[in-house]
Amino acid sequence: MKPFTLSKAALALAASSLFLSSVYAHADPNAHAINDNHKRLAARQIQQAAASGASSVTVTSTPPAGSTTPGGAGSSSPAPAQGTTTSGPAATGTPPTPTSIETLPTDPFATIPLNEITSGAPPEATPPLQTTYQAGVTPPVSGAPVLPSLTIDYHTYPPENTVPPTDTPQVAQWMQEIQGIDPAILAITPTVDGTCGGDPAAAADTSRCWWTCGGCTNATEDIVTCPDKLTWGLSFDDGPSPYTPKVLQFLENHQLTGTFFAVGSRIVERPQVLQATYMAGHHIAVHTWSHSVPLTALTNEQVVAELGWSRQAIFETLGVSPLYWRPPWGDIDNRVRAISLAMGMRPIIWTRNPADLAQFDTNDWKVPGGIVTGQQSFQQFQSILTNATTLNTGFIVLQHDLFEQEVDLSTGYSIPAALAANFHLMDINRCQHNDPSAAYLETITNKSAIPTYPGAGSGSSNSSSSGGSTKNGGLGTSGNGNGSSSSGSTSGGAPIKVGLEYASFVALLAVFFSALLL
Repeated sequence: MKPFTLSKAALALAASSLFLSSVYAHADPNAHAINDNHKRLAARQIQQAAASGASSVTVTSTPPAGSTTPGGAGSSSPAPAQGTTTSGPAATGTPPTPTSIETLPTDPFATIPLNEITSGAPPEATPPLQTTYQAGVTPPVSGAPVLPSLTIDYHTYPPENTVPPTDTPQVAQWMQEIQGIDPAILAITPTVDGTCGGDPAAAADTSRCWWTCGGCTNATEDIVTCPDKLTWGLSFDDGPSPYTPKVLQFLENHQLTGTFFAVGSRIVERPQVLQATYMAGHHIAVHTWSHSVPLTALTNEQVVAELGWSRQAIFETLGVSPLYWRPPWGDIDNRVRAISLAMGMRPIIWTRNPADLAQFDTNDWKVPGGIVTGQQSFQQFQSILTNATTLNTGFIVLQHDLFEQEVDLSTGYSIPAALAANFHLMDINRCQHNDPSAAYLETITNKSAIPTYPGAGSGSSNSSSSGGSTKNGGLGTSGNGNGSSSSGSTSGGAPIKVGLEYASFVALLAVFFSALLL
């Protein structure tokens, strides 16, 4: 399909619907307050999606015979899951597609018809946390310190939604962690903007092992699959958000655990949500402080600041320091890789199909911005499941828990579809055959397994399961990558009470945007 650019009318419709969504959410007395930052995220989601020049989702394989695309006749819903999915018969392929309220799974959270999961969908009330925790409670991770009290001083953290400043005592201290890196690695020039088109010279430089442009990975250090066939390493990016509690309740109902890649700016905004996620037995990992700029486009000091502040926010909230992280947009090269390893964090990306390097990306992040529909995103996920059955390993998929459309897709469709097809779902740490204690610095018992540099120089074999290529020293060759992927998600900030006057202003602003359609 040819790429298209959003029209002014489409942008106006998406903007108005997202702004009105925030107003209605504030009007609900049972909903978490959605603060100004979340509304700014919605607006920026539209801008990022439009700037990407994205077309409709790329379907990398044809659904099985007898099935239909979303909205087609003859489709039916996947059966609701029963219990845990750590064992079971071999996956049977892509399940049929639910398309209407009558054919939705019976799970109480899956109440939105697939064809109504769009940027213009009616707003939903944000779900409350089912459980909050007091300081001193013992976490479910062996050897973990008790849960700390939530006495976060927002003034000690950088501004939300922006790359942190580097002239601070904290960054100076964290810079000491990367002193042992080969100077030649640290001297790799930052990319122009983290995209292949923005920096063709860097994209052509195979010595960078730049994942964005060609899918290059380090076979020793990068985690891009689960070892066991038909196993899905379940993960969610960009929270904690007002909609994360819905994911938590769904996973609890189905006895599943997931990996939550948390953004530092939103951790200090909603620390109770992160605590509830951790206490429910889920795996917590770093997703940078701001999620605002691709890391390969930042200086060494800025990369350290992005990783350090997110790690600090998690430690102050949970009492543990993650040993895993995910680069926003998957944007990583040998320089960023080495810095993260020196700071004790191993990269986790997501799977690419070895046959064509197609990413296992649900494109759910494109739905809030109006680039694709919920039906198209689920069709993409069906294609991912079909491709997953051809792998000799398990797989990792990119999906998110920042916006309601993303959560509706995962809890109402994607996860139930995988369960119905008998895939094995678990968090990424567990799918690597690790005990939960292996995910954090304070609890890991095998200290030799803590990520360290040199990592960018230790790869020596091709990685067929990742779809990328690696060779001596982890300096891989670029494949036929097609530009930066994007999760389309950014940051948060301290909770803010929004008055009726402001809500009215936002509503009027939405009407103004809608008028552009005329």
